[in-house]
Amino acid sequence: MARLTREKPLEALEERIGVRFQDRTRFERALTHSSLRSDGGSDKSYERLEFLGDRVLGLVIAEKIFAMFPKADEGELSLRLNALVSAETCAEIADEIGLFDFVRQGGDLKKLKGERTRNIRADLVESLIAAIYLGEGMETARDFITRHWGGRLDEAVTARRDAKTALQEWAHRRGPTPPRYEIVDRTGPDHEPLFTVRVLVDGVEPAEGQGRSKRLAEQNAAETVLRREAVWKDED
Repeated sequence: MARLTREKPLEALEERIGVRFQDRTRFERALTHSSLRSDGGSDKSYERLEFLGDRVLGLVIAEKIFAMFPKADEGELSLRLNALVSAETCAEIADEIGLFDFVRQGGDLKKLKGERTRNIRADLVESLIAAIYLGEGMETARDFITRHWGGRLDEAVTARRDAKTALQEWAHRRGPTPPRYEIVDRTGPDHEPLFTVRVLVDGVEPAEGQGRSKRLAEQNAAETVLRREAVWKDED
């Protein structure tokens, strides 16, 4: 039988995200993994809330990028949106908050590491957004999303195309060897790291990029090459 575990009290999470929940039951449910069902706990996990939170997140981010990029067409807006609401981005937000420490779950879940928990961490963020939206209203949910996604709206990952993909296509036309990425440096605390990554393309001067994740740093490095080599032109 699974054992209910949670490492930290919910009050610590409220303090961390700056939101006080009126409905404690919904707050608990937003952080309850389905692995808890087998030990006689609540039959309700975060799955329904995750469904709603995904839509609330998508709406808020869509509003933001629609206003920020008035010249962008539907295709570019979709690329930006997909990057910002992806499981990878949501999991990064969860890591910055330390959300996985608060999940209510069967004891075996914490044995999973890294990529195996990415979707769980992403779902937790979305279910938390739904709990904020339902209990505290849209403006509080929008404020939470804006605070935690704000910096990413200006990151290279939201460029008009995926920079790593574009660089790979360009490099392929030049020769058989794909771009290679290597971590040059990692600074900052665990909850807010800053990565420096170098990209190597045969016959081209290396370039470096920085970001709050390896993926964002790689995107920045790839975009640097694309703009320097005039594959991409500067946007207005």
